Amino acid sequence: MFMNVQAFQERWATSADAERANKDTFLVELCDVLDVARPQPKTGDPAKDLYVFEKDVARARADGPSIGFVDLYKHGCFLLEAKQYGTLKRDSPAWNLAISKAHGQALGYATHLDTPPPFLLVLDIGYSFDVYASFDGTGAYRPFPDGLRKRFFLRNLGAHVETLRAIWTEPQALDPTKRSAKVTREVAAQIAQLARALESAGHAPERVATFLMRCLFTMFAEDVGLLPEDLFKRGLADWWLPNPASFAAGVASLWS
Repeated sequence: MFMNVQAFQERWATSADAERANKDTFLVELCDVLDVARPQPKTGDPAKDLYVFEKDVARARADGPSIGFVDLYKHGCFLLEAKQYGTLKRDSPAWNLAISKAHGQALGYATHLDTPPPFLLVLDIGYSFDVYASFDGTGAYRPFPDGLRKRFFLRNLGAHVETLRAIWTEPQALDPTKRSAKVTREVAAQIAQLARALESAGHAPERVATFLMRCLFTMFAEDVGLLPEDLFKRGLADWWLPNPASFAAGVASLWS
């Protein structure tokens, strides 16, 4: 059944404390909202059960081996542990402790997988998602994208649909190191193009290189707080682009 984000939020915001009854339905409907494939039927064959509910995980324990069950697992993408804490006051110390225990349970499953997935999700059905990532395959999960933004709430789901869809379908695309490398390549290409244009206009290569290095250092100094916030960016946008003739004197004054 197709359902938009708002209808999904409204449907689940008032759901009761019934984790076992609600988990699979919530996650199937979430897949529909994200426009991703639903989980496959479980076969009992680990080689085939790559995207299933209740994924078997063999665990070594002090009292002997046991089998755990991951609430939702997709090979190469994520492991999800679902809870529903309607009887606890949400955001209270007791609720946060329960979420922390669920996180620990998910970590325990991940450590017993041959290939830990890049994402680990902790869900309080109808309320919140906690997101952790480990892109290097070590299983050393860290809050994603950072400690302040690892948790988002069902009421704000619309702002996180694209991220969740990527977790389901292309998780490595969210690796910040790959994003940084892509941005670096794009910036390097633009700088090279600008350098060629300046040299074609008759400027000596050494002067062009010095000028571009100063520009880059100025942007770096702005980013790390050595200059007032957005000073160079505002100078370009507000002063020099509208009046290019003022650029040389203005930037020379800034650099001096």
